[in-house]
Amino acid sequence: MIPRVRFAPSPTGYLHVGGARTALFNWLYARRAGGVFVLRIEDTDAERSSDAMVEGILDGLRWLGLAWDEGPKIGGEHGPYFQSQRFDRHRDVAARLVAERLAYYCYCTPEELSAKRAAAEQTTGGWKYDRTCCALTDREIASREEARMARAIRFRVPEGTTRFDDLVHGPIEFDHANIEDFVILRSDGLPTYQLSVVSDDVDMKITHVVRGDDHISNTPKQILIYRAMGAALPQFAHVPLILGPDKKRLSKRHGATSVMEYARGGYLPEAMTNFLALLGWSPGGDRELLTRDELVAAFALEGISGGNAVFNPEKLDWFNQQHLMRLAPDELALRVKPSFEAAGQWRDEFLGDRRAWFFSVLDLFRPRAKRLDDFAAQSRFFFVDTLEYDAAAVEKHLRATDMDEHLVALDAAFASLDTFDPVSIEAALRSVADARGVKAGSLIHAMRVAVTGKTVSPGLFDVLSLLGRARVRQRLAEARRVGATSAS
Repeated sequence: MIPRVRFAPSPTGYLHVGGARTALFNWLYARRAGGVFVLRIEDTDAERSSDAMVEGILDGLRWLGLAWDEGPKIGGEHGPYFQSQRFDRHRDVAARLVAERLAYYCYCTPEELSAKRAAAEQTTGGWKYDRTCCALTDREIASREEARMARAIRFRVPEGTTRFDDLVHGPIEFDHANIEDFVILRSDGLPTYQLSVVSDDVDMKITHVVRGDDHISNTPKQILIYRAMGAALPQFAHVPLILGPDKKRLSKRHGATSVMEYARGGYLPEAMTNFLALLGWSPGGDRELLTRDELVAAFALEGISGGNAVFNPEKLDWFNQQHLMRLAPDELALRVKPSFEAAGQWRDEFLGDRRAWFFSVLDLFRPRAKRLDDFAAQSRFFFVDTLEYDAAAVEKHLRATDMDEHLVALDAAFASLDTFDPVSIEAALRSVADARGVKAGSLIHAMRVAVTGKTVSPGLFDVLSLLGRARVRQRLAEARRVGATSAS
């Protein structure tokens, strides 16, 4: 049998990190096993669901590269793939279970149930439905139906236990004594989650249900519905939850949780999938950096840990930096283009006549950049005509004793070079330092402030070479003016 897995998000919010990790595990399993990855939108909460949220979820999956085989926008033979469009099917299943006496009508009002619950909590401390309506005779039911009394449908939980072998946690067993006759169809005619998810998974022929640990308690109820429907059980794999650094469940207080926030924040989808895959799963050994193809080749549900995973933003930054280092020059240029455009620094010639120069500039910042936006921000001094000088740096380095004369000497030495390359530039600077009896370091610091406006940059001699002799001489002249103005 070809494995069929599904990711079934609720569009009451955008695709968050936890959902993205669940989608990724399903996608990896389907690709590894040659199976089918189904996307189903569980939009049963009409008040909180929206088309914008649906599009946000689809955008997040697309950005991560998790293409679905069946689902919204592409269809499939098991549609529709929006749960709200499948209510009639859910109601039919509920009606069939009632007809087979595996479920029953419940006419208890919310007020009656609340009163019973409150009374029980004051005495025994706990309450579950007392099966009042399960004991109704056929005549009593017919009378209530004739009076059109509002009623829900409850599943009749049999005595005994439900046991299943979880592919992550191993054998799990639930005593039915702890499970009340749960509602599968509300009095307003809307199906509950327990009924809808099983009905849809059966219709869509889902063979493996891979989802978060928070669904373990739902599983025995759903298994009971599978069996009542006479359907084959899927295999279940419940994956660990993702916690924040404070070991509490990941939430907005831990920072960006929407996947598209990370996309807008300069992260690579390759880095995000690599990072998410290792939150609760291990490929074995000490490997960490894996491409998408390597993740697919290595993935197995057995590699998922039973313990909760911790979302470490610093680790994500490390993954992003490592994947930035792996990008081919052309690909990196395309990825950083939007941030250069936003900064007003982009020129089409950077992918044309000046591509070699532009690629060299980007290579200077690869070891320093953690996110895509860092390239435009850190390399700004290459692309502007007027620098913004750090005031403290000017005071410390450009106003040092005799620095104006030293800069004049450096300007003359640079002007006389046959080639303006890093080796020649460094030799010239050190020669000037020796001739003027100063430390080369003091000239290096001053030159860095003169051409970048700051005290920190990639290797100075590479920076000077890429800026070019003419621009370096212009900036030396401006630096001398700025230093003199500060001194006065």
